[in-house]
Amino acid sequence: MTATALNARDRLDVRLRKQLPGFTLDVAWTAGDGVVALFGPSGAGKTLTLQCLAGLVRPDIGRIVVDGRVCVDTAAGIELAPQQRRLGYVFQGYALFPHLTVAANVAFGLRDRPRAERDARVRTVLARLGLDGLGERWPRDLSGGQRQRVALGRALAIDPALLLLDEPLSALDLPLRQALREELRRILEDWAIPAVIVTHDFTEAYRLGDRIVVYEAGHVVQDAPRDELLWRPASESVARIIGIRNILHGIVVKAVPDRIQIRWRGLTLEAVNSPTHAYLPPPDAPIAFFIRPEYVRLIRKDRGPADPRHHMNLMAGVIVAQEDWGTTWRLRVRLDEPGSPAQGDCDLEVEVPHLVYEILEIDQDRRWQFSIHRGSIHPLPS
Repeated sequence: MTATALNARDRLDVRLRKQLPGFTLDVAWTAGDGVVALFGPSGAGKTLTLQCLAGLVRPDIGRIVVDGRVCVDTAAGIELAPQQRRLGYVFQGYALFPHLTVAANVAFGLRDRPRAERDARVRTVLARLGLDGLGERWPRDLSGGQRQRVALGRALAIDPALLLLDEPLSALDLPLRQALREELRRILEDWAIPAVIVTHDFTEAYRLGDRIVVYEAGHVVQDAPRDELLWRPASESVARIIGIRNILHGIVVKAVPDRIQIRWRGLTLEAVNSPTHAYLPPPDAPIAFFIRPEYVRLIRKDRGPADPRHHMNLMAGVIVAQEDWGTTWRLRVRLDEPGSPAQGDCDLEVEVPHLVYEILEIDQDRRWQFSIHRGSIHPLPS
């Protein structure tokens, strides 16, 4: 378990170690206001972290501080009971009580409060979540979106210092999941309560989280604001975990603080080095890098030969396969350079909107030139 530095803006300090048969959770991270998304493959330790936060699982070693209040400190012998931590918990699948009405579900965490105060709080929560008039209904009579709001209402009714959400959208089909994800984002923004959400869907993590903590095999492999994670993954492993395509391998020709030249597939590519984390590998060192499929540009043939002065990182090849993804086409390109393809049966994946595909009549012409701006080639630290 690695120590982390807590500063005045951090609302949450998590340092945990938990040994289970065949698995060890050993993580440390901090967060401020907003939403933290714990992201990673199934079995990486995300839900176990949430359970330790909530007090449902006791860590072997650890310290948990929420908004300046120590909930767990194993070295000092501190361990608050779950009900003392002021944490709201939204379970996977919502886990509403089927024998209780909507109002009774929302009031469940308020059982120790006077009746008048409890009823007033329930009315306020139902109104804010757009559930007016549904208080006497049963969970079975609600839509998926309504059940989500009731589960959130039950967690929010206690006015928690922190909201915990364990894969709240995982049981839904895709169209409903997309709709409720946006509704959940609006609710979290409206209530402005710090939250930790567990998910193995990167789109969900990116849409809901202000900060993303990437888990792999019980460890944190990167902890960053969502934009930084998307554009500057800390390693090839992280890039693969978050689903980046066109992860490629080459040899360094030259590296300076603002540029890296890479030899790949018989070509010399030029990439922009990170202005904040300049990576300076020596010449001839192996290097991994990625190129986002949507940033590969097809050169139009009706405008004359491609001019190397205006088109960076020029290459030519043939489309060997394609996939229709509804609003976009994914093209699999094999370059003209001799040698084995870089990934499976192709060298590059290229993504183009349907309109571009139709205008360029790509279905009729499989041979193209491509260019990639140097800022769209992203070196990965080793």
